[in-house]
Amino acid sequence: MSAALVAGLLAGYGVAVPVGAVGAYLVALTARTSLRTGACAALGVATADGLYALLAVLGGAGLAPLIAPVATPLRIGAALVLLTLAVRTARTALRARRADGGPLRAQAPPSPARAFLTLLGITLLNPLTVLYFAALVLGDGPHPPAGPDRAVFTAAVFAASASWQLLLAASGALLGRALTGPRGRLFTALASAALVGGLAVRLLLTG
Repeated sequence: MSAALVAGLLAGYGVAVPVGAVGAYLVALTARTSLRTGACAALGVATADGLYALLAVLGGAGLAPLIAPVATPLRIGAALVLLTLAVRTARTALRARRADGGPLRAQAPPSPARAFLTLLGITLLNPLTVLYFAALVLGDGPHPPAGPDRAVFTAAVFAASASWQLLLAASGALLGRALTGPRGRLFTALASAALVGGLAVRLLLTG
């Protein structure tokens, strides 16, 4: 069981630590809203990682042939969602700035529940995550972990991913406090939109 715990922690940090489009959006979202919203979004990412880890230990070798045919459509879907978020962020920032020339006010800031579901959905659209966990599980032998080890591995993946995503959310909250003026918030919104949009285009071009 201790081996499954260590393997789960390493796998969770392995998939979470590289900051890609989802991580960048999480930081930007927290900077524009609140730590509570960012924390819920972070748990959405961790929940997706935990679900995919569970699928890996339950499905093992059967996952790869099922995911492979839809990997490209899922990747394109994830990129389009991120592009939509980038455009919406920039448009909201510019409209609020033009409206009164005062502080940037988001017209419809996402609720914590909505942030959770949004990040959960975006992360679930990434087929490479489940393939990553499946490869790790199969690397230990021809059969997935059995019994309590499955639960331990999955819980460890969730805990590792959650701790890292919450750290990203906290950094976004600190960034938001540092940029509290009208120009600072406008810059944060436009910069985050450009970053997420660029990462989405890169995701589209990756094949």
